[in-house]
Amino acid sequence: MTVTEREFALNLDAEDPLARYKDQFVNTDPNMCYLDGNSLGRLPKKTVEVVNNYLLNEWGAEVVGGWGHWIDEAQATGDLIGRAVLGAGAGQVLACDTTSVNFYQLVGAAIAARPGRKTIITDAANFPTDRYILQGVADRMGLNLIIIDNESPGSAECERITPEILEPYLSTDVAFVTFEVIQYRSGARTDIKAITELVRKYGGLTIWDASHAAGAIELNFDDNGVDLAVGCTYKYGNSGPGSPAWLYVNKKVQNSLQVSIQGWFAQADQFEMGPTFEKDNSIRGFQIASPSIVGLRCINTAFGMIEEATISAIAKKCATGTQMMIGLYDAWLAELGFTLNTSREVLERGGHISLVHPDAKRIAVALREFANVIPDYRTPNSIRLAISPLTNSYVEIWDGFQRLRDLVATRQYEKVTTEGSRVT
Repeated sequence: MTVTEREFALNLDAEDPLARYKDQFVNTDPNMCYLDGNSLGRLPKKTVEVVNNYLLNEWGAEVVGGWGHWIDEAQATGDLIGRAVLGAGAGQVLACDTTSVNFYQLVGAAIAARPGRKTIITDAANFPTDRYILQGVADRMGLNLIIIDNESPGSAECERITPEILEPYLSTDVAFVTFEVIQYRSGARTDIKAITELVRKYGGLTIWDASHAAGAIELNFDDNGVDLAVGCTYKYGNSGPGSPAWLYVNKKVQNSLQVSIQGWFAQADQFEMGPTFEKDNSIRGFQIASPSIVGLRCINTAFGMIEEATISAIAKKCATGTQMMIGLYDAWLAELGFTLNTSREVLERGGHISLVHPDAKRIAVALREFANVIPDYRTPNSIRLAISPLTNSYVEIWDGFQRLRDLVATRQYEKVTTEGSRVT
């Protein structure tokens, strides 16, 4: 049996230990092929129950008295994220704020921890928010921001930064280096252990953005010696749009770092309301202010499911699913003008693949309008297609690729008259 036969995907589903989770999520259109879980995950049915219970029986019933047990939830939820997804021991993860705020906090702390160093390094294909924050910080502080070109033809394979590409830019003037674990556009996976160890040889810190990786692959932060990392919870984490992000600070560096925004939750004796800031020595020393309890309950529900399912099983399904996608690309899509912009090596990719096509934007819109397939589009010419292991079946992925093939082969996508939503 070959990958082009639907029975191939049905057989994978029959043997899938995670198949039972699909029905635990809200799905109002069973005919939809939702291949955008790397952008926004589906809603767990249990989340509705958990949030309603919190609203009525905690906030509603306890009012301000609830803070007696809400006060440290950012740390408890952070520990859950660490256990379930990051491979991080207790006391190193906080669930708080947004990825951008957390990234800004850790950037400032890393610069201050390396006084006299004036160089920071990232790559051209990094997520825009990270690049914009770095540009602003470098401009204000007079730092040298090096942006490695990994977008031009021949500069890097599928945008993937390797130690060999990075090392020529390193020196003892580098305060920190920051990359995505999984490149948001191409799906390329960076070797976090090798890069972290290389930067450490030059005395620098490394900040990882794991937004497109957490919940799709095994990260093993502690074992890989990661210094600092940030990420979101609403992609493979299924915790809802705008749900709190997380930050990771290895215990080995916590006492040597001071964040820029010194909020009262980070104060050692928080409720003494003292006149000067004294940083708490635990992971709470990196928290700014009151957490979103509603948001944390969404995370607890969704990441509890991930912990139960195990990240190892999830990563295995991502590997199998993306391999099936690549097989279908080879059989159906290569001859239709698509180019694969994701590695064929399983350890060099995450949970999504990137297909490049000159008419990618129109095809992405047409998939939604005519085929009931939900991908996303990223400039200048990429369509991203993902498997979210708890919410997708293999046959849903297979059907989505068949519809994509038919849409392009018949040139039906050319009937698109609008560019769709501002959100792509």
